Amino acid sequence: MMFSIRRGEKLNPAQRRYLRRFFPAMTMYVLVLFACTAMIRDQKPQGAMLALLSVAPALPIVAAILVMGAYLIEERDEFIRTRLATAMLGGLGIMLVITSIWGFLENGGAVGHFPTFLTFPVWCGCFGLWQCAMGLRDRLAGDGA
Repeated sequence: MMFSIRRGEKLNPAQRRYLRRFFPAMTMYVLVLFACTAMIRDQKPQGAMLALLSVAPALPIVAAILVMGAYLIEERDEFIRTRLATAMLGGLGIMLVITSIWGFLENGGAVGHFPTFLTFPVWCGCFGLWQCAMGLRDRLAGDGA
């Protein structure tokens, strides 16, 4: 989740819009991914159909990325928006480090190929880790933010 919900705290309008947009995009991702994977496995399509089925799962991911960007723009609370942008950039930095190191290891033959379709999920995990680190830092500093 891109923001923390404390007990008794209500979501602001931008957060409600984000959730109404994000969860359908992720639901579609799961459904399209499983359907396309099964069709490719079972029907062994060729040519344009194979390309279409291969690309289809990426479309809900594109939607999710657009939803995240829209939330960043629509969030009116500057503190929340700054924390969100900081976590996004921090997550991006971690992901770039991971994929760069992996790329050099792969180039040298030390590891296998990294499936690039996992880049977005890896970024989401790094983004979440950065948010956790910011929250821990704040609690240790006693900011309560």
